[in-house]
Amino acid sequence: MEAPVRAAIIGTGMIAAVHARAVHGAGGRVVGFLGSRRGRAAALADEWDAVEFPDLDALLRSGVDVVHVCSPNSTHVDYAEAALRAGLHVVCEKPLATTLADAERLAALAADTGLVATVPFVYRYHPIVRELRARRMTGDFGEWNALHGSYTQDWMLSPDAANWRVDGAAGGASRAFADIGSHWCDLVEYVSGERLRSASALFSIAVRERPTGSTAAFGGAAVGDRRPVTTEDVAMATFVTESGTPANVVVSQVAAGRRNRLWFELDGAHASAVFDQEQPEVAWLGLQDGARVISRATAPMSSEHARLAYLPPGHAQGYQDCFTAFVRDTFSAVRGGTPEGLPSFADGLRATRIVDAVARSAASRSWTDIEGDVR
Repeated sequence: MEAPVRAAIIGTGMIAAVHARAVHGAGGRVVGFLGSRRGRAAALADEWDAVEFPDLDALLRSGVDVVHVCSPNSTHVDYAEAALRAGLHVVCEKPLATTLADAERLAALAADTGLVATVPFVYRYHPIVRELRARRMTGDFGEWNALHGSYTQDWMLSPDAANWRVDGAAGGASRAFADIGSHWCDLVEYVSGERLRSASALFSIAVRERPTGSTAAFGGAAVGDRRPVTTEDVAMATFVTESGTPANVVVSQVAAGRRNRLWFELDGAHASAVFDQEQPEVAWLGLQDGARVISRATAPMSSEHARLAYLPPGHAQGYQDCFTAFVRDTFSAVRGGTPEGLPSFADGLRATRIVDAVARSAASRSWTDIEGDVR
């Protein structure tokens, strides 16, 4: 029996706990946590029968196999680079970096080391998403006519909501689009096979001032004086793909009642497909003579659909299952496997390129090309 993959987690917020559950679910072992909030790191360590690392050097010397970087965006590069240079595999939350130059440097380092370096674009791991992708690859939809959708949340709707992401120094120049719009773009490119080529975007700030600190959405209570908000609450972006197909997405973190609605519609010459992340067990297929709904784990299934659908129909799989499947595939790659669809630092760099172009377009109010990837 293989020894479990040993993981260290940097960060102590909501997503760090998601990573810890995924490591456990994937058969790994959480060795310890490193965080700026010492009390929170100690509490997580107790919960997972792990240790609290006193500093980064102690983590790097601990004998772990994989480092999960779940800290604020501005720290991703330093932590991920240190882990890679120490010969450790890395899972890094997106964005890889708050600047494109840093993301390029980090992706190049990962490629040079040959280590496993992945980014949790976990919505790829809904089994029904893999089914739609497989049907596209077999030609069920034909050439695409249009790609469109939205990613809407409401956790920043209240004027009293606050989070470190509001601070451009910690979160980067883009907030809503970098945080969730990047997920939409990754998923639509992955399913459709299209590559976004240029963008025309608009950003909007709905709440001009917010408290310092954090609200309950991500732990703690808002404290301190109010400060001006410089990152967007709402983003709208229109794209043209490399094949000339139009695409459009609306992104909002102030859409009342929308908890985490990643939704897309892909309209093809023969058929259309709709997926809603809040209803991940089904997909809608539009046909010339009507429409029908297909369900997860219902035959016929593509091989990837069947691989990821580990529960029978009617027994819902969700976000945490996707995260666990992503971490399981990362661990498979650490052991020499080549799992299908595993998002790497190259995909993280691709997302950063898209976010960079969208942000530049919003600032200039002009069409902006998305820079090509370094292969």
